[in-house]
Amino acid sequence: MRMSMTAETVTLSPYEKIGGADAVRRLAEAFYDVMDAPDFAALRAMHEPDLGPMREALAGFLTAWLGGPRDWITSQGGFCIMSRHAGMGITEGTRAQWMAAMRKALDQAGIAPQWADKMTQALEPISRGMLRRGPGALPA
Repeated sequence: MRMSMTAETVTLSPYEKIGGADAVRRLAEAFYDVMDAPDFAALRAMHEPDLGPMREALAGFLTAWLGGPRDWITSQGGFCIMSRHAGMGITEGTRAQWMAAMRKALDQAGIAPQWADKMTQALEPISRGMLRRGPGALPA
């Protein structure tokens, strides 16, 4: 028996729900544009002068994280977000700047508020997991 596909039987990934590749690209571009503002100076200082490679990396990571194609992850030979950020010395201050920049970028990229809220809620504990801990940790 052949089943017809209806809106009820199709489950879209978050990647598809926010608008796919175009939306993710807008979000990555908006994030690094926002990060160039003076309010995010400490966060910006943690990055290379040329943000082009980071724009590509964020778009690739977000695509896979949101359930889209995993091409970028595959091209990296796998990816552990915590390991990649371990040596950056992320403090509460720079973590908070990252989250604030992401919230602004979600708005600027035109991500629907309900999906922006869900993404923010999911990114919050990830950002807290990246805090530099232990001896020699920098103050917030």
